[in-house]
Amino acid sequence: MTAPHVGIWMYENGGGKAIEQKLVHALAERGIETTTGLNLRDARAQDGQIYCNGIVMEHLDAFLSYNAGQQTQYQLYLYQALSESIPTLNNFHAFSLAEDKFRTSHLLNSHGVVTADYRLCHKNDIAGLKAAIRDFGGKLVYKPTDGWGGVGVVKIEGEHALDMLLPFLSRTDLRYFYVERFINYDNTDYRIDVVDGKCVGCYGRKAPKDDWKTNITSGGSVFVREPNDEVVELAIKASKLLGLEIAGVDLIYDREHERFVVLEVNTIPAFATPEQEQLGINFNQTKLDAMVDLIEKTVQQKQALHTFKVA
Repeated sequence: MTAPHVGIWMYENGGGKAIEQKLVHALAERGIETTTGLNLRDARAQDGQIYCNGIVMEHLDAFLSYNAGQQTQYQLYLYQALSESIPTLNNFHAFSLAEDKFRTSHLLNSHGVVTADYRLCHKNDIAGLKAAIRDFGGKLVYKPTDGWGGVGVVKIEGEHALDMLLPFLSRTDLRYFYVERFINYDNTDYRIDVVDGKCVGCYGRKAPKDDWKTNITSGGSVFVREPNDEVVELAIKASKLLGLEIAGVDLIYDREHERFVVLEVNTIPAFATPEQEQLGINFNQTKLDAMVDLIEKTVQQKQALHTFKVA
């Protein structure tokens, strides 16, 4: 039997290149060949196959797509097509589900996982939006359903502020509005990293002074934070419900209702940067080992299925 062959597209900034090298080395020690740099931006599809940098992607035993910042609609389109032929990590169905904030909240709520109270309204349902801001105590957060890093997230306080925003929103090509109740919290969160159903890391994030968003891209900072059993259990349950092999689950504590809330589930949670490791956030090796185990299990399952079909 030929050695398994895995394709990788990994982010390079923030220490990502060094993580990729460690991943490649660890997989080689287990007899798994790798090809890196498989950016689907450079791919084309023809005659039933997707070609990327000289590689027939369907010949791979698995593909790890681990770059959030450079995803385009073209890449995602090919990612979806590829996932119908070979295992992808994350699997595309779970990836696309978790990338949608409304669908994520809706699914988690239907299975008893608490998220922020939310409303999805048609773009012409102004009455529904105004009812939401009243029901949510005069404060709500507008979020693009497919955004990340806090981009496009806006806090709206009071009907007057909503009235001022509506003319702008009406000129966009949005088909609907997704809004959440603004949660009274201490401006810190938990980021719980989960790989193959196990917690592999935790750290905290804190919003900058005079702000409420903890996202690093919005100016938030990280700090060492030990998880408790409740947030770990919630993070694992959320990732399993969504079907994600790899997830970063963000949770905050709702001071008004005295409970933890799953705020968001990320499909490509970053490793700790070298600067963050210097602060004592040292989960990278644990996470890397878990991802190597996951990739090995994935290619073994694929090869076993192929052997069964041939036999």
